[in-house]
Amino acid sequence: MPKLGAEPIRRAALVKATIEAVGEAGSLEVTVAQIARRAGMSSALAHHYFGSKEQIFLAAMRWILERYRAEVHGALAMAVGPEQRLRAIVVGSFAQGSFRHEAISAWLNFYVLAQTQPEARRLLRIYQRRLRSNLRHELRQVVGDRAEAVARGLGALIDGVYIRAALADGAPDPDYARRIVMEYLDRELGERA
Repeated sequence: MPKLGAEPIRRAALVKATIEAVGEAGSLEVTVAQIARRAGMSSALAHHYFGSKEQIFLAAMRWILERYRAEVHGALAMAVGPEQRLRAIVVGSFAQGSFRHEAISAWLNFYVLAQTQPEARRLLRIYQRRLRSNLRHELRQVVGDRAEAVARGLGALIDGVYIRAALADGAPDPDYARRIVMEYLDRELGERA
């Protein structure tokens, strides 16, 4: 007889194991058996809960996107006014929970998966639109007509810092990442409309 309430716990364990396995491998070239073993269960059980390796990857990306959203939302909750809110988005983007080796590697591989998998592409577009919309909303109040261009630049810089962190040696440095993006933001805010 199945244990009551075990499914959410096992699903969460598989998602965590997926992120760790992708982070360790540096690619999506991990098997369901490797993921399941890391989670302490059989590959048959992993297939039972998710159906396919692709669905496990998508669940892992949803978890990472939700963590990212929560960290940005938490940073925004403390901010007052458009400039502080812009800075909060940057701070939240490089929070410790999202800006760690495993999550960064998963992000990079998520971009690769989005090139061929429609659901991954849809999730990526949602993330990109939401980020640009949040940035643009605050930027309109401080840079006027340049808001769209500055939002595109900030979004590209945030994503680019993740890509560079994925390819760098050593542990990711969230302070350095925030500083790079904040310098760009400060320059753009200095050229107000």
